[in-house]
Amino acid sequence: MEHTNMPARRDFLKGSAAVGGGLALGFYLPGASKVAEAQAATHQPNAWVKIGTDNSITVMCARSEMGQDVYTSLAMLIAEELEVDVNKIKVEFAPPAEVYINALLGGQLTGGSTSVRDAWEKLRKAGASARMMLVGAAAQQWGVDAGQCKAAGGSITGPGGKKATYGQVAEAASKMEVPKDVPLKPVSEFKQVGNKAQKRLDTPAKVAGTATFGIDVRVPNMLYAAVAMPPMIGGKVGSFDDSRAKNMPGVKAVVQYSRGVAVVADSYWQAKKAKDLLQITWDEGPNANNDMGKVWAGIKEASSQPGAVFREAGDAGSAMKGAAKVYEATYILPFLSHSPMEPMNTVADVRADGATIITPTQFQQLVPFVVAGATGLKPEQVNVITTFLGGGFGRRVEVDYTIDAAEISKAVGAPVKMVWSREDDLTHDSYRPGGMYTARMGVDAAGKPVAYTYHGTSPSISSRLFPSIVKDGIDPFALEAIDNYPYAVPNHTLTYQMHDTGITVGYWRGVSHNLNCYVVEGFMDEVAHAVGKDPIQYRIDNLEYQGEKHKWSGLSAGIAVGGRMKTVLEQVRAKSGWGKKLPEGRGMGVAVMEGYNTVMAAVVELSVTKNYDVIVDKVTYVVDAGPVIHPDQGVAQMESCTIFGLSACLFGEITIKNGGVEQMNFDQYRVVRMNEAPKSIDISWIAAAKDQPPGGLGEPATAVVQAAVGNAIFAATGIRVRRMPFTPENIKGAMA
Repeated sequence: MEHTNMPARRDFLKGSAAVGGGLALGFYLPGASKVAEAQAATHQPNAWVKIGTDNSITVMCARSEMGQDVYTSLAMLIAEELEVDVNKIKVEFAPPAEVYINALLGGQLTGGSTSVRDAWEKLRKAGASARMMLVGAAAQQWGVDAGQCKAAGGSITGPGGKKATYGQVAEAASKMEVPKDVPLKPVSEFKQVGNKAQKRLDTPAKVAGTATFGIDVRVPNMLYAAVAMPPMIGGKVGSFDDSRAKNMPGVKAVVQYSRGVAVVADSYWQAKKAKDLLQITWDEGPNANNDMGKVWAGIKEASSQPGAVFREAGDAGSAMKGAAKVYEATYILPFLSHSPMEPMNTVADVRADGATIITPTQFQQLVPFVVAGATGLKPEQVNVITTFLGGGFGRRVEVDYTIDAAEISKAVGAPVKMVWSREDDLTHDSYRPGGMYTARMGVDAAGKPVAYTYHGTSPSISSRLFPSIVKDGIDPFALEAIDNYPYAVPNHTLTYQMHDTGITVGYWRGVSHNLNCYVVEGFMDEVAHAVGKDPIQYRIDNLEYQGEKHKWSGLSAGIAVGGRMKTVLEQVRAKSGWGKKLPEGRGMGVAVMEGYNTVMAAVVELSVTKNYDVIVDKVTYVVDAGPVIHPDQGVAQMESCTIFGLSACLFGEITIKNGGVEQMNFDQYRVVRMNEAPKSIDISWIAAAKDQPPGGLGEPATAVVQAAVGNAIFAATGIRVRRMPFTPENIKGAMA
């Protein structure tokens, strides 16, 4: 990836920024023919599609590809309406521009399982708009009515045997007025979307080793940076001695930047070896004496506060007093690391008149602003190029590492590739919040819920990253999977208490679905067993089938999901063999959730050994996600979520000692290994209802599988484990 491409990308950024409007679906961009120089002239009927006179077709991908398949799925949406084979399309990552804003998140941002949901109508209209303009251009040239022409396979045919390729009319099409009324294909007429045989477009490059991840980037005259950052959260450099480091072979400079000290050398290995010789005295900052005892004591004390009410109906207090029986449980969930396989890295080239940032990021739109702030440049002087991401999971929504690279490059006056080590990555993450959650339920003599209270206490991610969305003590992204509580309890009060622990927190795959689903579904399971009911039937019997709107109208709240939940629960009961006789030490657990407009139920079948090791043997899912654009990748997403969720609930925990993170590498922060993966992950899909939009698949199963594991452990052992991870120590601790 050479700098020679950058002026063209800059032209594109200027052109597309000028048109504005994050919901706009198609534009003619002034100067668009200068974009991405090809062998032949390139023309754009809108911001999403480029067509060359050589008939090449390039689709702009405005979401980051980190394995979730936007590279193929989003291109399929355009190809379907453009009437071209998606396998003949080239894909290019879009630069920062308002036209590429994710309307569901309000920024050019990849997250929240929104990529396909945001693109579902937008990109189909972009493809249809381009097709109509191409047909119109051909019809105009032939002097016939556009209704007499048809587009298919990259060509337009007309009366009397007339025919033109897309490339032959691309220039004329790009100058035409964008159609205002763009009819879309009915789902029933799709030829490519929903095709199970479709292969990923990025696989050949990844197999051949030609796909460019951030860590692969090379540019002329590039140097390498290894960094030393404070071992304690909130610390900073006091003083340092670099006398040994700067005399090492290949070392070009040792520089202090805002976060730490960087060694810059001819190779990463030289930089790292020299970095290890630095002698640094750290200013330990306000969290120097922080440890997990203090963290959990603070959370427990904060949990005694009343919190902010985010959902309420009836009189829970009075109904609880009149209940035949009241059940209560408190759940404790740990802090977790993102730990993507590719650690944080960025190539930065900062000069007096501008900067180029080449980086694996989930938030392209933010990078120019933070780099400008760090370097004294203007945002429009910062060119951002997105690479493939070797995992993100929410970590790369944050752009702190791009600031580091920019500061280091500016200090040495050369392009620099900064790469974090695994230890850097684990100890300087923004962690999934830990928290304490207490649920109470009152039931009548028949075991039917009459009162429910829920009180969650945890750090707020949004108050750190996007404080403007936190109002009246409520972080909306802390309420996922509880604000849309699906069970019909006439008297309920749900509250949330924010509490800062001194640990940096960030959005983690599934965000608070992981926290709240475990509590909601774990406690519902407890009550079902306590009143002598089958856990699946008890859920079905107590679902809210009318639906209701709640205070927060977030990415999926307020959706009536009772009927959809009933369907997935009934089907997962049948498909999993629920209720079959199992040997001692083996059990099945269920969980259900709506998240990201997807409803799914999971049944986990597992064994617990005499040493209290948990072995997950089988996971059965039934999923209502609307139309699935790329079914094979839908399965891959579910499997990925399963492994990610199992890693978290079986092993995951970040702990603090002396103000810093104790876990340094994967020997201390475990993930599920191949021999520990379930032998079977069985996924069934509910057919999409007519006109049903797609749901997200990149995150919800992460939460559902964890809750189902907890319930299956109880079924296998009779031990209700209310503290994650489900390690032998925590299972034995729950026996007390």
